[in-house]
Amino acid sequence: MVGEVVAAVVALASAGTVYLMAAARVVKQYERGVVLRLGRLTSPVREPGFTMIIPAVDRMRKVNMQIVTMPVPAQEGITRDNVTVRVDAVVYFKVVDAADAIVRVEDYRFAVSQMAQTSLRSIIGKSELDDLLSNREKLNQGLELMMDSPAIGWGVSVDRVEIKDVSLPETMKRSMARQAEATRDRRARVINADAELQASRKLAEAAAAMSDQPAALQLRLLQTVVAVAAEKNSTLVLPFPVELLRFLERSGLQAQAQTAHAEAAAERARGQRPAAPDAAPAPAAPSPPPAPAPVENGHIDDVLPALEDLPEAENLP
Repeated sequence: MVGEVVAAVVALASAGTVYLMAAARVVKQYERGVVLRLGRLTSPVREPGFTMIIPAVDRMRKVNMQIVTMPVPAQEGITRDNVTVRVDAVVYFKVVDAADAIVRVEDYRFAVSQMAQTSLRSIIGKSELDDLLSNREKLNQGLELMMDSPAIGWGVSVDRVEIKDVSLPETMKRSMARQAEATRDRRARVINADAELQASRKLAEAAAAMSDQPAALQLRLLQTVVAVAAEKNSTLVLPFPVELLRFLERSGLQAQAQTAHAEAAAERARGQRPAAPDAAPAPAAPSPPPAPAPVENGHIDDVLPALEDLPEAENLP
């Protein structure tokens, strides 16, 4: 009798252990358990931790509640300005309602992937190439709104959508490169022209200032000579002073005027005197003053004595 009781207890314990092992479930922290009892959804959803189900009656499916990163395959499309592009993206989404993700859609991952591809194609056709290249934030927001509206009914929330890369045809790349090069060239030419304009204005102001003070031109000449002489490997060529040339020109004109005046006086004198057989010959016309000596080696001191001997200039006609 005792042996039968012991055997029954052992059998019950074994059956309880088997039942416990079959009914025990552990739900992780990032998961939620959805229990279907005889095909019917039971509520509430099992929270993380240890839980029990009825073996052979209940069937529990665990749903991951973490954010899922899903790459979207590259999609080819034609933009609104008739440019063929190839765009790929990435979608970040998570399950917010585990029961809806199991009951309302067969495979929520596949559904989100297909919806992302169709939305990406749609956004390509509505956008221009410049928007795809430079205004991606606005396109990302548009993609997120397009995907989040139907996904919320599946118990899925789209966290964000990012366009990763935009592939362009080689011909379009070359055209854009030529456009950028032309733009840079135009900007460089405008900057050079502006610099030339400013430099010409400053030079005009400097010329006006030097015209008021002739000595400023000589000072500028000396500064240029000093700057050139600083280089050891350069040959210094000293220009002839313009003022000295003007002085010599005036002196030559004075000498010619004096010669012409003397000749005219001699002619008048010969015309007023009566002709006589034994008259003395008319005095010779005064010889013109000696020409100034040439300037050698840029020294003016050798010329100044000859210039001082010149007679006073008379009123020129």
